[in-house]
Amino acid sequence: MKIHSGEVMESSSCPRFSQQPGHCEPADSLRVNIDGSSFIVDKSVLAENCEYFRALFQSGMRECQQEDIHLQCVGILGFLVMLRVLGGERPVLSSDQIVEAIQCAAFLQVPALTKHLIHIINSENCLLMYHTAATYGVWELSHSSALFIRDMYADLKDDVHALPIKLVEYIESLLPSSYMAVCSHSPSTELLQDLQRTVCYLDEDSREWKVLTHLPVSASTTMAGVAILENNLYIIGGVHDVSKKVAETGFCYNPAANTWSTICGSQQPRYNFTLIGHEGCLYALGGEYSMKALSSVERYKVSSGSWGFVSPLPCPAASVVSAVAMNRIFICLWKGKGATDIHEYVPQRDQWLLVTTLIREHSYGLYMVAHKDNLYVMRNGPCNDFLLCVMDCYNLSSGQWTAMSGQYGNSKGSLFTAVVRGDSVFTLSRHVTTEYTVEDYKWRVKREMKGFGRIGSIYTFLMRLPKDTVSLMGNSQDLTRDQNLRDCPRFSPQCSDNL
Repeated sequence: MKIHSGEVMESSSCPRFSQQPGHCEPADSLRVNIDGSSFIVDKSVLAENCEYFRALFQSGMRECQQEDIHLQCVGILGFLVMLRVLGGERPVLSSDQIVEAIQCAAFLQVPALTKHLIHIINSENCLLMYHTAATYGVWELSHSSALFIRDMYADLKDDVHALPIKLVEYIESLLPSSYMAVCSHSPSTELLQDLQRTVCYLDEDSREWKVLTHLPVSASTTMAGVAILENNLYIIGGVHDVSKKVAETGFCYNPAANTWSTICGSQQPRYNFTLIGHEGCLYALGGEYSMKALSSVERYKVSSGSWGFVSPLPCPAASVVSAVAMNRIFICLWKGKGATDIHEYVPQRDQWLLVTTLIREHSYGLYMVAHKDNLYVMRNGPCNDFLLCVMDCYNLSSGQWTAMSGQYGNSKGSLFTAVVRGDSVFTLSRHVTTEYTVEDYKWRVKREMKGFGRIGSIYTFLMRLPKDTVSLMGNSQDLTRDQNLRDCPRFSPQCSDNL
């Protein structure tokens, strides 16, 4: 949108605006003037979302009765971005827009704008976000940007050291994300413990997998839901054995305390389902029970410790493929005949929305990860190239599909274990762990490390591991070494709080 001096900017799409002769104007409108340009906005929208305007309207000062005010410390670009975000858009921003949006978030105190900025942090804007947010005191954005930079520190090191020394020291004080893995295991017993029942992390310095913690004796990761929420590992459901009796108790691992605790399982017993951690909640999607596919979805609120049903999936489905992009939840559902629907779940509306449909003749396997505003959908190749993975990329901003160049062999690394960290994608197999660099519509192999030498289905994820926790388990302990669980009181089955 081009802005001219003295031009009045109006909104025509917000339902809070009423139609007036000649233009669309809010019933309770306010004219905001910035650098010679005017914006007609709904006062209730500003009062609801901006602490500055809320305080102004409640102050009893003369300005709160005026229908025309001037803002001195906010730029036009930043104010326009704020209006777009408050209108429900999720714009990808230029550098100039980012700077003014941060300034706007700081001066007007707009949590929704700060939240959006956090969700669009990437390798191209993280340093600008970090420095500008620190300058204006938008601490939540500053911290989130610093965490992103910490995860890409090796790639950004030269640019990072151009920052003020205090900002560099803060980045270096943070914990980086580690690539984690756990295999599918049935519950063990106190007398017959399975020493392979471990949660492992990739030591990138030695390029080897090492044990972080052992699973609780009664925990099952076979056909379970596994997710990370607020840097805690959650394991829900799972089956005991071939009878597919569902485990009723869920488990949570806190790496900061190096302890396991129990939580209640979902109301609907389910296995072979998908668990997603998002904004203080766990979502259990679909799955199976008594050999029947489920469409029900349950949400667990950590704050209340309770499960509740939300809007069901568009159709019954097990092993639902999911990814979170720009803080938006997406899933893939097969329609058959080579068609795959991508839906988005909108928590504020409790709705599933059809986003797009991918049509490909061959689709024997499916997985999905997100990077920036792209969704990467992976599948096995045609019959004669079954062991090769191919990918398609869907850009959320443009709404366009692009076929990725190249094929990726499962013999070297399975893309169906992919996890994104910064501009890297980590995958693993029994033979090799591979780190790819995401480039324009192609993933380039960056390095290869020791494989994850375990049998069975593998869950992979990212966690930030305190140094004390890693040291407690022993840095030298790798997957080939055993450890007796009885040496660690935290894993005594008699303890209900610290399993």
